Amino acid sequence: MLAAIGVESMDALLGDIPPSLRIHDLKLARGLSEFETMAAVRDLAAANRVFADRLTFRGGGVYKRFIPTAVAAVTGKPEFYTAYTPYQPEASQGTLQAIYEFQTLIAELTAMDVANASLYDGATSVAEASMMARVHTGRDEILVAGYLHPEYVEVLHTFSEGRGMKVKRGDQ
Repeated sequence: MLAAIGVESMDALLGDIPPSLRIHDLKLARGLSEFETMAAVRDLAAANRVFADRLTFRGGGVYKRFIPTAVAAVTGKPEFYTAYTPYQPEASQGTLQAIYEFQTLIAELTAMDVANASLYDGATSVAEASMMARVHTGRDEILVAGYLHPEYVEVLHTFSEGRGMKVKRGDQ
């Protein structure tokens, strides 16, 4: 690395810094993984006064979960995006490919003939689940929790409208 920047030694690199200002015996803790670092920071943050255990209005989609930063790097790869039009890139073809690969791997790992992967988002999952419940029960009314995210309820209305189903919220 020193050769790459054209310096012969660390002493030459630090030559402009007076020796009295240099830290010679730097005591560093062992390195931590991303997950361990997040846990350590969370422990430090626990000393703060927060509203985690109080009523909040954060909305849907705020859940306790850990998603490694590598996930964003992998899902952001160009092969997951197929440009259907020159002005609007779509992720659907690459997403379908990733789901197929995931299902295939899970089927192999579990030695099962088939495997399923989640639907694209929570709202679509709610709507699909209601359609499956209707087929299974024969009922045409869907009762949803009053606190279900309003966007999920709108998607559910859209799905059920043409199927003659009624959506009723638990708080009504």
